[in-house]
Amino acid sequence: MDWLTATSANIDCGQGKISFQLPDGEFCEFVRDQNEFNAEELKKFESPVLLQGVAEQTFPRVVEEFKDVFPEELPGLPPDRAVEFSIDLIPGAAPIAKKIYPMNKEELAELNKQIKELLSKGFIQPSASPWGAPVLFVKKKDGTLRLVIDYRALNEVTIKNKYPLPRIDQLFDQLGEARVFSKIDLRSGYHQVKVKKEDIPKTAFRTRYGHYEFLVMPFGLTNAPAIFMDLMNRVFYQYLDKFVIVFIDDILIYSKSEEEHEKHLRIVLQTLREKKLYAKLNKCEFWLDQIPFLGHIIMFF
Repeated sequence: MDWLTATSANIDCGQGKISFQLPDGEFCEFVRDQNEFNAEELKKFESPVLLQGVAEQTFPRVVEEFKDVFPEELPGLPPDRAVEFSIDLIPGAAPIAKKIYPMNKEELAELNKQIKELLSKGFIQPSASPWGAPVLFVKKKDGTLRLVIDYRALNEVTIKNKYPLPRIDQLFDQLGEARVFSKIDLRSGYHQVKVKKEDIPKTAFRTRYGHYEFLVMPFGLTNAPAIFMDLMNRVFYQYLDKFVIVFIDDILIYSKSEEEHEKHLRIVLQTLREKKLYAKLNKCEFWLDQIPFLGHIIMFF
């Protein structure tokens, strides 16, 4: 448990007590009646702030300054951006509506719940579109159900966006002598881009509980990665290949020293704040000498 060292924790096994200092300076004490500690209960105190293990005084200050960049939920519809999601069709393409897929009782309950959540956030609206994709669920690793819109028919008649996605090996060539790394994962990144008004009806999907269409970029559409890559390159253009790497909704910040990294991280977080782009804190990692990124472990040799 690296955070025990990072927080100078004091362990009293005789009394079944652990005391440590939180990043904000507050002291916290954890006491059990038994003379042993449950790892799962201790785990709730772990966070990127406690686990980063270095630059303990610097990192909490940066995070504290930019708490608004890490909301629990997206605050609603994204602002108008330089990049909108458009769906251009091949000549002669006509609207396509597919049959609804069957669902069991558990899936129907989850579908109803997720539709209500999307409506409450303003991400979807009732539709009268001639388009209509079916929906299904995919079970995630944690056992929860992910709603998937089956846009395969729409994708087949969509003109493919040729915006280039970078080669991963070429991205890593930019790291040079970097020794300190942070990774930021945007929260539901695609939902932070609006759909072009005239293309909203093409995103329509059909369900047992009604016909809806997306106001934000949904997952599953063929050009979504290219559009989001375009947005991120525009947002971070002046920092690319200097101390920032972006790949769709993942951001890697790399620096030669801790002092330099504080400056770089603050620039990136300030940029996200200004552009009203939001990240998911529990998917981010900060101030590390090695870090997983795009299926690779990045470290200084």
